[in-house]
Amino acid sequence: MPSLKEIKNRIVSVNSTRKITSAMKMVASSKLHHAQQMIENMLPYENMLERILKTFLASEVDAHTIFSEVRDVKKVALVVYSSNSSLCGGYNANVIKMMFSVADEYRKTIGKDNVIIYPVGRKVAEQAKKNGFLCAGDYTELAEKPSIGQCIDIATELCEKYAAGEIDKVELIYHHFKSAGSQILQRRTFLPIDLDYDIGADNDRDLRLKSVTPAMMEYLRKKVKEDAEKKEKSVPLNDNFIVEPDMKTVLHALIPRYANLMIYTALLDSNASEHAARMVAMQTATDNADELLRELNLQFNKSRQQAITNELLDIVGGSVNN
Repeated sequence: MPSLKEIKNRIVSVNSTRKITSAMKMVASSKLHHAQQMIENMLPYENMLERILKTFLASEVDAHTIFSEVRDVKKVALVVYSSNSSLCGGYNANVIKMMFSVADEYRKTIGKDNVIIYPVGRKVAEQAKKNGFLCAGDYTELAEKPSIGQCIDIATELCEKYAAGEIDKVELIYHHFKSAGSQILQRRTFLPIDLDYDIGADNDRDLRLKSVTPAMMEYLRKKVKEDAEKKEKSVPLNDNFIVEPDMKTVLHALIPRYANLMIYTALLDSNASEHAARMVAMQTATDNADELLRELNLQFNKSRQQAITNELLDIVGGSVNN
């Protein structure tokens, strides 16, 4: 059995660790709030732009564009989003695992040299280089400070290479942020533009919740039911557009904006998911520390009581002998 001093030292150590995890949870919660606000500000623009563009491409005969053509895949690019730091549960491990899985699929048909990785985040960049993948660019800072400027640079480069025939397909691998307690790992086609992808399919985020509790889970269940009822009652938007000056000019302006927005949206989702995952991980660590402290205090009190009892027995035994 450990001595009283050893138990006391361990209690002090666990207390110190608990202070760190509790502070990290509050920091992650604050960053999550900021990330949720960024997503909320971007959503109206995303919804309308996606609806307009996909309606044109799906309904108009003369809405043909090279960015919606499906062709044989000989070279593919993967834009993979991770974080720069750890302590966020299985967030990075899940992204890296899916990246390797997707890369293996393409490696069987087109070879490893024809898979290009665009790593957004230090963790995925390190793993990609370690395993011999071809990496394009350094986007480490983008994982911590989302910037629309750098997202435009990535989207422009990918679109130019796709139009030139240097890349035949582009996919995004990232965590889709649904709520503070739910982040879904997604694999989504960036180019060619996927017309079968439902408009607004990713607009199921709950941006008001910033904690993970049983009450929150009950709220989520009720909200899903209410949203389903509202969807049935809602009137669809009129998609009968009048196009001026012509379809080609409008598409030439819309497609780059849509591409930029897809890269930026995935970055915001990934950023919010990282902070949510870290908040949950630190909350779990803090709860585990509380439970460990309770057990250690109980063990300390038992050991102290036993030591006192032994001393009393020694005193009583000595008195009887005398």
